[in-house]
Amino acid sequence: MAAERAPETTFHTPRVIVFTREPGWHGERLAKALARRGLRCVFVDLAECALELESPGRLRLPGCGGRLPRAALVRGIAAGSLEQIVLRLDLLHALERQGVPVCNPPRAIEHTVDKGMSSLLLLRAGLPTPPTLVCETLSAANDYCQAAWRSGRRLVLKPLFGSEGRELRLLSGPADLERCAAVGGVWYLQHFVESAAECFWDLRVLVIGGRARAAMRRRAAHWITNRARGACCEPWPLDAVSARLAEAAARALGASYAGVDLVPDAAGRLQVLEVNGVPAWRGLQELVSWDIAEAVVELLEPGSGRPMPEMAPGVASGVV
Repeated sequence: MAAERAPETTFHTPRVIVFTREPGWHGERLAKALARRGLRCVFVDLAECALELESPGRLRLPGCGGRLPRAALVRGIAAGSLEQIVLRLDLLHALERQGVPVCNPPRAIEHTVDKGMSSLLLLRAGLPTPPTLVCETLSAANDYCQAAWRSGRRLVLKPLFGSEGRELRLLSGPADLERCAAVGGVWYLQHFVESAAECFWDLRVLVIGGRARAAMRRRAAHWITNRARGACCEPWPLDAVSARLAEAAARALGASYAGVDLVPDAAGRLQVLEVNGVPAWRGLQELVSWDIAEAVVELLEPGSGRPMPEMAPGVASGVV
């Protein structure tokens, strides 16, 4: 679906920005859910936005005609340099400071895209999550790996910023470490969660509005169980244990909605691997009868805790 570029003089239909570079299937579902509420969906790439820092400050948002949107949904933040990512997050913070509901909130997105901070917050919340080292030096990484291997543990090397199972490495011994390098200059080393199951699987639990709404099992022949890497998505009954764990994980990272990944250890106890603050749900939608996009859009409705403000026509000024 092509991004809408509304005429600068048309303001009759309230707009909701969906920040994404490629709207695709998810964008189409969100646009339909918003249209049923009389709201126009405008797809905007954060890279095309700007902060005009003078008095008064101004947000440049394509397709909004100089007006603030009623709300914003973050569907994707494209990869970029550190400076580009920081600017895109600054734009979300500026929008939120203008009183525009942003889902997920920019602070939650900062927490969830950074695996190091995610692990720290999960640990501080007392949630079961695998032991992890985050460092910059090879010597510290090597010492941590050697200690893990001596105790019979394997480790997973992950990019600090990454998704869909890309750039993951399983380290079983010194030879594996020798073939690897720090990702972006950082070693994120997490204990591999060994399981007694005959196949590799994990659970993806979708939390919306602080409540676990649905779950699926992702089963694969390979230890990487992302759907994007070929895992099979299967229905899974949402039990009280996985629901409470997923809800607590989303709450620890401040996410209004999230895809929480849980994996069973050798004793069958669930561990929190990751919390995705910009979750995809196409695989899960195929397994449930209700419209997930509708539930996501409801987060922006009055009474959800993040009400849509009534925006009077006017420029998006005073952002700082």
